[in-house]
Amino acid sequence: MTRPAVFLDRDGTIIVDKMHLTDPRAVELLPGAAEGVRRLNEAGIFTVVVSNQAVVARGMASKEMVDAAMAKMQDQLEAEGAHIDAIYYCPDHPDFSTSCECRKPAPGMLLQAAEEHDLDLEGSFMVGDWWADIGAGVAAGTRTVLISGAVEGEAKVDVKLEEHGLVPDKRVTSVNEAVKWILAMIDKSS
Repeated sequence: MTRPAVFLDRDGTIIVDKMHLTDPRAVELLPGAAEGVRRLNEAGIFTVVVSNQAVVARGMASKEMVDAAMAKMQDQLEAEGAHIDAIYYCPDHPDFSTSCECRKPAPGMLLQAAEEHDLDLEGSFMVGDWWADIGAGVAAGTRTVLISGAVEGEAKVDVKLEEHGLVPDKRVTSVNEAVKWILAMIDKSS
């Protein structure tokens, strides 16, 4: 029996985006992120991080360093009573390695998670702060939530969304706001 999930981008969604994070000690949760994830946990919703990590393809970090950063994020969430159920990341970048089907906006990570964890993509949500997050969610058949970021970055996101013909189902300013909307949508469909 399949179940819905919430797919979450990592950088700029759960943790502060440090642009090419290579040091696990620099992992820092965004304000309210743990609370949002905890609310999903308490509602029994499967949570999955799906993250592009081109720092590996660029030679800036090893997979072990990315794994350590993911573990640090998980530790920080757990310290606040929250947890992520599954973590997927794509180490590739088309300019530095081979192209793949997992790098967002491709839906590969979402499809893999759905297959491995019996997830209902149509009943699921993709939450992120970049156009590629929305693209991956649309391609996988989920509903999508865009977290608006810094003003200078928001214009870039809007241009990319328009270029790719993407419209998020909801725009919010934080994971907490996304979770509130998601829980309301799930309640309506129950």
